[in-house]
Amino acid sequence: MTDATLTRAPDLGLTDEQEDFVRSVRDFCAKEFPADRLAEITGGYEDMHSEDVARRMAELGWYGLTIPEEYGGSGGSFLDAALFLEETAYGRAPVGGYPVTLIVVGALNRFGTEEQKRELLGRVAGGGGLAIAMSEPESGSDVASLKLSAARENGDWVLNGSKMWCSYAHKASHILIVCRTERGESAHEGMSMIFVPRGAEGLTITPISTLGGEETNELHLQDCRVPDDALLGAEGNGWLQLMAGLNNERVILGASALGLAQRAFDDALAYAKERKQFGRPIGGFQAIQHKFADLATDLAQARLLVRWVARMTDEDPGRMLPREASMVKLATTELAKRCALEGVQIMGGYGYATEYPMERYLRAAVVTTIYGGTSEIQKNIIAKTLGL
Repeated sequence: MTDATLTRAPDLGLTDEQEDFVRSVRDFCAKEFPADRLAEITGGYEDMHSEDVARRMAELGWYGLTIPEEYGGSGGSFLDAALFLEETAYGRAPVGGYPVTLIVVGALNRFGTEEQKRELLGRVAGGGGLAIAMSEPESGSDVASLKLSAARENGDWVLNGSKMWCSYAHKASHILIVCRTERGESAHEGMSMIFVPRGAEGLTITPISTLGGEETNELHLQDCRVPDDALLGAEGNGWLQLMAGLNNERVILGASALGLAQRAFDDALAYAKERKQFGRPIGGFQAIQHKFADLATDLAQARLLVRWVARMTDEDPGRMLPREASMVKLATTELAKRCALEGVQIMGGYGYATEYPMERYLRAAVVTTIYGGTSEIQKNIIAKTLGL
């Protein structure tokens, strides 16, 4: 396998400390998660999150990124977290639950109470996981149409309804439920966010088998009761709180997709240099060369886009960047899908065989263009910011 390609050079505007950090994560993953042992580590690819690996990374301070030191974290910028996400995705680290955990960490940093931060951020810094539940059986891209209800009763919140596609709820200590606490004049009003412990009475978590394994879940809440202080932020302010976190969410998902795209590219490139047909490596044929030239260019552009938006978020965490964040999500996830699909095509039967990881990359990449806002939704947002 060839080493990192030019487009993965860590010196794209990074500090010396960030370059060292990137190399450390890269070396750790290369040593711990070689392709020939990944199926063993992840139980045949059915579950891409190892709590043991998460704890080991927490001991190195990596799970405490963006978490203030007073809550047990290691601090660091949002760009640092994006670098970590890219490298762990590239390195095939089985910490698939970390991106969604980091999304909830962002919400806690912005809206959490001191008690919530001390309890939940401390858990994450120690290797724990959090999840967020938005989609419902009849509510996907149209998040404002959600129906799961929460009502106050004797000092508690009582939740009733169902959620779909809740990634890594089965590995999370708490799930942040986006729910409806009142009916407003518009569909965006009356939404709130409430933390529910995974083991809460009245909460049922059912795994959903997908192309990528059992990484997502259906939730059913029947008279599920949690304390009043489980509310995150202000009651009825859920929609605005969701919007405030879009920069983080889309860069988080984009950085992970970028790492996956680069891994598929590098594996295919190594194969094209070694595989011989008609007396020479297949990488010597112009048709293959042009595929790699196009993908390498797109990878370089996507990396610059991710780091640009991450830096702008660090400069002003409260700044809304709907166009730029949607561009990140759109560009990186579509690129991940394209890199993996081209990888299968370039490797032929070997790319399609489960003995090799390329088919796994493709299965992992397809869903990135769906969750966290589909590619079509991202295009709608970008077009709207252009006045269309």
